Amino acid sequence: MIYQPDDEQFVGAILEVELQRRREAQAESDLAAAVLQSLCGSVWHTTNSERFKGILSEGAILPEPPISDSDRWGTGLGTIGCPYVRSLGGVSLFDSRDFDPEEYSNKYPISTWREFVPYRSAWGEAIWIEIDFSEVVPGFISGREILDRWKAEQAANRLMPLIEAAHIGVLPVKAFKRVLHVSKESGPLISLPKALLETINRRT
Repeated sequence: MIYQPDDEQFVGAILEVELQRRREAQAESDLAAAVLQSLCGSVWHTTNSERFKGILSEGAILPEPPISDSDRWGTGLGTIGCPYVRSLGGVSLFDSRDFDPEEYSNKYPISTWREFVPYRSAWGEAIWIEIDFSEVVPGFISGREILDRWKAEQAANRLMPLIEAAHIGVLPVKAFKRVLHVSKESGPLISLPKALLETINRRT
């Protein structure tokens, strides 16, 4: 059957597709807002479930985990797109302690932070690891310090200004404060059992 533009069934199907698209977009927006509310006020590292298993196996977040460049953020074309923090031998952290999304986006409109909140679209889910700041002070570099250094070096590597901080070197699991999981299916953040972190810490 060939639908004509004035066919009621055809028009109804088009409208339903558009309504479904809008519902999904609104659900995604609501989820992002809920996740952002949970993240604000702390320092986090984000990854996916598969990579999180590797972190638990290693007992730490590695600056150079065994992941191909094609699977890393911003390095699909090789090291030319390597994030600045990685070039320093660091682990990227999302510093949301003084983060105002609207104010920040107005100041840095091309920053890619929305790609990660609530999760990367390519993943469809994310693990958010809250970092105990007191455990990482020696190796921690704030977003402001990273930005100043990036400017001074006139670096071309990727950087999310001010909100992308770094921990130089291996970041041990003992610095994990909370671990949260979010996905399109599960909706709002789910906190992984504290007993899991305690078990990991005893093992490492």
